[in-house]
Amino acid sequence: MERNIFEYAAEKKLRFPFKGKIKVEDLYDLGVEDLDSIYKTLMAQSKQTKEESLLTVKSSANVVLDTMIEIVKHIVTGKIEATKNAEKRKENADKKQKLMSILSDKQDETLRNMSEEEIKAMLDKMGS
Repeated sequence: MERNIFEYAAEKKLRFPFKGKIKVEDLYDLGVEDLDSIYKTLMAQSKQTKEESLLTVKSSANVVLDTMIEIVKHIVTGKIEATKNAEKRKENADKKQKLMSILSDKQDETLRNMSEEEIKAMLDKMGS
């Protein structure tokens, strides 16, 4: 069974390089620009520690860095997706509001085009 990266981070008490060291949960408070900065720092560290070879086994430092990189990527992906979803909801709400306004105008126009007798009949049905 593959381990969850967040369980691994909690067990190993991983800390991320940002204005000192921060915890995984603190990453969620950062913007994508700050997360990208952390990602770049981690990638630079990863490149320094990795030596390309088919024969070497990943060191524990490489596993830690790879996990940290995956966590940052996961959080950034989630934030970008949440932003896209919020934009889509706003777009839909704006469009719905516009459609409701147009519908209201059309209904008003329909009422204005009714004959006097039709209007009186409607009012009588309403009990006025």
